[in-house]
Amino acid sequence: MSNTAEKVRIGPNDVVRFLLELFAFFSLGYWGYLAWPFPWPGILFMIGAPLFAIVVWGLFRSPKAIVRVDIVGRGIVEIAVMGSATIAWAMLGHPIVAVVFGVIALVSGIINLRTESAREAAS
Repeated sequence: MSNTAEKVRIGPNDVVRFLLELFAFFSLGYWGYLAWPFPWPGILFMIGAPLFAIVVWGLFRSPKAIVRVDIVGRGIVEIAVMGSATIAWAMLGHPIVAVVFGVIALVSGIINLRTESAREAAS
């Protein structure tokens, strides 16, 4: 390993965030399946909603994002994806799942925001 290589540290919040991302993508697909009539609008939304969220997340929010944006832009993308998953659960008639997911995503996002802010300030 070269001296210029950056060591990757994975903390507990990183694991929680990864699970939240997966659950958000699943939630959008589940919403597309149940909220729209089957077969055509349902199939399109079941595949299209999570696919769109995955592409947006990968472009702007992932650790290896293709498009680099500032911390505000990353926050907007995260709020949009996690918020849409929270709203999807509320629309499906599961308010407890929506609230629990929303609170966990909010707390994890705040912790990540503080970590990213400190990392950017140090560099």
